[in-house]
Parts: sequence; structure tokens; C-alpha cells
Amino acid sequence: MKTLARSSVRRRWYVLVGWIVLFIGINVAAQTAGSAYSNNFTFPGTNSTHAQALLAAGFTQKSGDADQIVFHVTTGTLAKDESKIQKVLAKIAKLPSVASVSSPFCPASEATCLGATQMSKNHQIAYAVVSFSKQAFQLKLPQIKAVETVGETVRSSSLEVEFGGNAFGQLDAQRGSPGEIFGLIATAIVLVLAFGSFWAMLLPLGVALFALGIASAATTLMSHGLAIAQFAPILGSLIGLGVGIDYALFIVTRSRQGLKRGLSVEDSIITAVNTSGRAVLFAGSTVCVALLGMLVLRLSFLNGVAIAASVTVLITMFASLTLLPALLGFQKHHALSRKERRSLAANGPEPAVVEGGWQRWAKFVARHPRVLSAAALALIVTATVPYFSLHLGSSDQGSDPASSTTRHAYDLLAQGFGPGFNGPLTVVGAIHSSADKTTMERLDATLQGKADIVAVSPLIMNPKGTVGLITVVSKSSPQDTATSNLITTIRNKYIPAATSTTHTAIYVGGITAIFGDFASVLKSKLPLFVGVIVLLGCLLLMVAFRSVLIPLTAAVMNLLAAAASFGLVVAVFQWGWGSNIIGAGSGPVESFLPIIMIAILFGLSMDYQVFLVSRMHEEWLNTGSNEEAIVRGQANTGQVITAAALIMICVFSSFAFGGQRIIAEFGIGLGGAVLMDAFILRTVLVPSLMHFFGKANWWMPKWLDRAVPHLALEATEDVD
Repeated sequence: MKTLARSSVRRRWYVLVGWIVLFIGINVAAQTAGSAYSNNFTFPGTNSTHAQALLAAGFTQKSGDADQIVFHVTTGTLAKDESKIQKVLAKIAKLPSVASVSSPFCPASEATCLGATQMSKNHQIAYAVVSFSKQAFQLKLPQIKAVETVGETVRSSSLEVEFGGNAFGQLDAQRGSPGEIFGLIATAIVLVLAFGSFWAMLLPLGVALFALGIASAATTLMSHGLAIAQFAPILGSLIGLGVGIDYALFIVTRSRQGLKRGLSVEDSIITAVNTSGRAVLFAGSTVCVALLGMLVLRLSFLNGVAIAASVTVLITMFASLTLLPALLGFQKHHALSRKERRSLAANGPEPAVVEGGWQRWAKFVARHPRVLSAAALALIVTATVPYFSLHLGSSDQGSDPASSTTRHAYDLLAQGFGPGFNGPLTVVGAIHSSADKTTMERLDATLQGKADIVAVSPLIMNPKGTVGLITVVSKSSPQDTATSNLITTIRNKYIPAATSTTHTAIYVGGITAIFGDFASVLKSKLPLFVGVIVLLGCLLLMVAFRSVLIPLTAAVMNLLAAAASFGLVVAVFQWGWGSNIIGAGSGPVESFLPIIMIAILFGLSMDYQVFLVSRMHEEWLNTGSNEEAIVRGQANTGQVITAAALIMICVFSSFAFGGQRIIAEFGIGLGGAVLMDAFILRTVLVPSLMHFFGKANWWMPKWLDRAVPHLALEATEDVD
């Protein structure tokens, strides 16, 4: 680390130019190649996947995404607009990305037609079904936009036209976070207050933004080779800004401490990289390990997110270890405020032992470990309570911003046809004989008139007679738990009863069933995932601190922080407490949120644990006193950890106001987790428990010490 730091300082022009060339080159390549993000939800072996495969094989026109164009008049009926609507639908049907269009208007010559059920009873709300040739995630945005552009031409002061469905929802998807700029402003304010220097403030912020620009371009290029979800770039920005600013903050703080203690500019930077830089390298590695732990789930949708986020963390980490020392070399003593420079010149170096509020707090914790531990645990447990009512699923377009066309379409369809219409279930069966067809007809009759079902279509056969389709409309909305229960009832009760003699292969599909299966798959894999990252985290901390108790304590703290953050997410997004403030309606929590959030939280929590305990371990090696080591370690890191936490909270919270529910869930969940982690767990509970445990904190059996490889996480401050 010394060699890396010394080279970065002495060859700072080469380092700076190299990073600038990398920034320009990768961004030019990304702009040239464009992006290929996709929300590819495929889970081989699930019930809904079998249904989708049968549907694709038997009904080619139904294998693509089916979206709606909704028409609404407030006075009169839609009959007066029939002619111009039909003309527009005919134009849409000719677009290359469209397989077919089903009009709500039936010709007078036909007694019945496919669109007969697409008109509300009062004839004021109707919808046309646009069947695309591909699923929504496979469509290009210009292909979807072309349909919307043609459809909008019929809109007038008396005719409302709105667009609903997954494909049209992609057009409304937020490409960035409008609140991000406010998060950056708040971050700058925190840094100025922490450092008292404008130039010192620019370093963490500038390095993080610069690294993020490279990471975003790299993610764009990777999207051509990996299935990376559309929300991954914003999630990468959220993670990259948080860890990037924090890593730079820790190194800048240690460098400034060296300057104030009388070290030369070069020696202060080398010392900072050789001490805090080691912790940054270790912490960044643990974040990547936690994120890459998602690979054990073997889900392509999460693989792309994990790799993209890990690359973002790696780039920000290496920028902190190379670009940041070079920039510190350019700034020299300007990393200190004017007041600090004048004090250094007039009074000489300051002592190594920190005096002030954090030392007084650390001593207070040392005197009252039991009481403070109990109080901190009570707060965390209270925040965890909502977690036990967690309902995983997928929030539908009824949770979209009130001003979006997808939300308007959703509300109109619910008004005209019932809430369950926005997420119909498709019951698909493989027909190999007349007995199979009879079974499907019997199932259709069974589903008719059930209390939790408002409509069941007659059995539809594909032209070859090999696949049967029944459409079921639930009485409840797609994101309601009652709809999930209905899917389970059809699969476990009605289908087995109908197929008891024929054993016809019948499956339940549709977007609601797909997301329900997604949630079930992830819930079944969650224990394995948590076990893997907890084990890896414990092993890494065991290697770093030569302790058994510290890794176990960290694992428990991480689980508490995760549970409390999920409790906050449930309260805001599922129970609706304050959700209107951020423009998100109440509904189920996204099914993939726990996996990704746990990965990020374990990484971030490990960061704080490493920065706190590494300094305590350093003091333990120097003094041999457990109490003195904990007090000194907490006193020296308290200010920087809380400043780093405030920065992360500002960054994460700013993403909650971007209008995209998924990112808002991450923003609120991660921001709340960091708040509780830094200000309750690391400031109160961890040091209290370490005082309570005494010298047992640093105990490791001799046989285990010999077996575990040695890693020098701490280093002396000598620069020779």
C-alpha cells in the first residue's frame, strides 16, 4: 500500500491523465454502443413459466406482451368517436413491432366478436388490446413509443387516451433521480461542516462522481453481454455515490490528521493510504463479496445486477486508492482549512489523542454498557416489528405516480371493469386428446361463479387444437394478497380436482402469477443466500481481527440492521405511512428487494464495522488494554463514521423522490438502515457490547489462529 500511495503522489500527473483518458474513452464507447437493459424475469421450472411456454407455442399472437390503449369520455358514449378510433387502431396494427390489435368496437354484421367484453357497461370506458410481437423486456423503446405516438393522435378535449401495460410502463420508467442533485448539495454541506474547507470537500465528492461516471459507462457496455435490469444504473448510482464518498472521506480524514500532526504532505498521504486505505480495500472487497453472493442463487435477473454493482464498487474503491492520493498531492496543505493551517503554523502539531465530544461520549459508553445496550436493542426491535407483516410481490401500475399515463389507464380500467382486470390470470393447458379438452371445459365450469372471481372466459383453443386457454379475472387487484391466495387455490385445489383422472398438464400464468412465483423462488433461496454472505463476512473479519467474537457480533448487528430496514420499508410502502410524500402508493414490497438490499446492507454494515474495529484493534495492539482501545477507537472514528453516515443518508434519501417506486424502496430502506447502523449500532451497541465482553473480544483458539491465514489490516504509521 505504501508503494501504491507513493507512486500515486509522485506521479500524480500520470495518474490524473490516465483516469481522464479512461473516463473519456469508456464514455465514448458507451455512447456509441448504446444500452441494452432488460427486465428479464425467467425462472425455469416454475408454474407460470410452463404456462408462458405453452402460450408461446400455441398462441403466437399471445406470446408477446399484451398492453392496453384506454379510451374514456365523460359525457355521452364512445360511439361518436368509433370511426376515428378504428382508423388509429388500424394504423397501429401495421407497425412492425405489433402482432395484432383487438378493437373494442364490434362490426354490426357480427353477433359476437373478440372485443365485445372490452367496453364498459355505460359505454364510456373502453380499451384496445395491443399484442406486441415480443415480451416487454425484449422491445426497444422506439418500438413502444411508435405505438403511443400514433395512439395519441386521436386524443381530444372530449376523448381521453391513456396507455397501460408493461411495455408502455417502460416509457414512463425514470432514467435518473431528480432528487439526486439535492442529495449532492446536502452531502457537500456535510463535508464542509466536517472539514471546514471547500477544497477538502471537493475531493470525496469529485472522486466519487468521477468514478461513478466511469462505472455507469461500464455498466452500459456490460448490458450488451449480461441481462441487466433497467433499474440497475440508478441502483449503481445510489451505491457508487454512497460508498465512493465514504471511502474517499475516510482517506482524506486520515491524511488531514497526519498533516495536523506535523507530517509532510507526502508522508500524510502515504500514512492515510497505508492505514485507512487498507480498511477501504478490505471494506470494498467485503461489499463486492456480499453483492456477488447473489450469484449463488443462479438467477439471471440478479446476476447482472450483482456484477454491475460490484464493478461500480471496485471502480470507486480503486479511484479512492489511486486518484484521490494524486489529488491530495496537488492540494498539499489546502486539504486543511485556513484556521487549521494558521493553528499548525502558530502552535505546531496537535497531539495524537483526540479530545472533545466524541471522547467524552466514548467514555460515557464505557461507564454504562449494560443500560445503553438494552436501550439500543429496544429501539432496533421496535423498528423491526413491521417486518413480520412483510408481503412480497410486485406493485402494479396502480402504484405509479398519479400523473403518469399508466396510472391513469390503470384507474380507468379498474373503474370500468373492476380492480382485478388489471392483472388477469391465464390458465393454460396442454391438449393431447379429447379427454384433455373435456378436462379444461370442466375446469372452466368449476371456476365460474366463485366468490373471489368476477369473470371467466370460455375455453379458447389454438388453431391446431393443442393448447387451451382460460382467462380468469380476480375480484381483487393484482397486488392484493387475495389474488395471490386465488392463484394458490386454483393450482392446489381446482386444477387437481379437474385433472384427477386425466392428469392434463394445466398451469396458471399471467404477470401476477409470474411475480408471485418470482417471490416464492426468492424466498426459498433467501436462507441459503443469507447463510453464504454471513459466513463469508465472518471469515473475512476473523482473518482481519484474529477474533471469534467480533465476527459473530458483526453478523448479529448486520442481521438486526437488515430487519430494521425492512421494517421501515414495510411501514412506508406496504402500510403507506408517509408514502404519499414521496409519490409512491401502498402495495407489496418488490420480491427481489430483500435479496439485493441484504447484499448491499451487509457490505455497508461491514464497512462501518471495519473502520470502527480496525482502529480499536490498532489501539489494542498498541496499548494491550481493551477498555482504552475501545474508547480511543471510538473517539477517533466517531466523527468520521457519523459524517459518512449522514452523507449516505443524504444520498440514499434523495433517490426516494425520483418517482420510481423500486428505487424509492431502496433509498428509504438503505437510508434508514444506515441511520440505525451508524447512530445506534456502531455508536452505542457495538462498543457497549465490546466493553461488556472485555478481552474476550480479541480471543481466538490457537489451533484456529494457525489455520486462518494472516492479513495485516492495520499498519504502523511509519512511512519509511
